[in-house]
Amino acid sequence: MIDLTEDQKRELEAAAFRRLVSHLRERTDVQNIDLMNLAGFCRNCLSNWYREAAETSGIALDKEASREIVYGMPYDEWRSRYQTEASPDKQATFEKSRPKDH
Repeated sequence: MIDLTEDQKRELEAAAFRRLVSHLRERTDVQNIDLMNLAGFCRNCLSNWYREAAETSGIALDKEASREIVYGMPYDEWRSRYQTEASPDKQATFEKSRPKDH
């Protein structure tokens, strides 16, 4: 494994995070329930992790603000534009594999 400084690791991790967020913003056709069912996390999880990291650093960031950072717009706006109704099959899969902290 390559030996990176902490600054290099942080820079690369930040770049990867920005790319992931950008990708998720572009893929509005991919629903959060699909992400949860396939990967075990979704945009909301990512925004929660962002908010928790901010709080750990002493930065006050509320749920709506962290979601807007991830979604690129207010969450309610994203939902009205892009969220579709989940099928009963998708909902059942989600309930079976739902992480305990969600």
